[in-house]
Amino acid sequence: MEFTHPPAGAAWLHQDSRQGFEVAFFRVTDDGLRIDGHAAVAEDGDAFAVEYEIELDPDWHTRTARVRGRSPSGSRTVVLETDGSGHWAVDGKRAPYLEGCLDVDLEASALTNALPVRRLSLPQGARASAPAAWVRARDLTVERLEQTYTRSTDRGTHTCHDYAAPAYGFSSRIVSDESGLPLEYPGIAVRAL
Repeated sequence: MEFTHPPAGAAWLHQDSRQGFEVAFFRVTDDGLRIDGHAAVAEDGDAFAVEYEIELDPDWHTRTARVRGRSPSGSRTVVLETDGSGHWAVDGKRAPYLEGCLDVDLEASALTNALPVRRLSLPQGARASAPAAWVRARDLTVERLEQTYTRSTDRGTHTCHDYAAPAYGFSSRIVSDESGLPLEYPGIAVRAL
């Protein structure tokens, strides 16, 4: 499937599991794409904010992610680096538990589901495992998140993927625009811009 270039900026209204807002800005670089974003949300009586910079290669493989978070317990920063082949370092230390992951997924972000959608470019009916380096929102701990994407029937020019993260008993049908960015992510967010 051919995706269009992402817009210069996009925004999501987080709803259901949390309340808040996320904005992201996209810039083509000499060796791929850079995404700068921010999310400010409230969940389970806590407020937290996350700022992120993600660098991707031309095929949307994550290369680096710098994530800064602020919560009532303080401020934190985590830096993830990968070679694009599934070998990772977290804050400069090798992270073998992330072996084979090709994407970063931020708990505080609806956008990061676009990374495997774009990278996989699944034909209709196809299913793929897409384990990710998952950065938790409140404390920025990094875990391995097993997840799958199954391309379901499109809605006109919008692609649909059935997403599942079995360890958390979570599944949702993500509807994406022509650039692969989520428009509807039930239980998480809807596109505001």
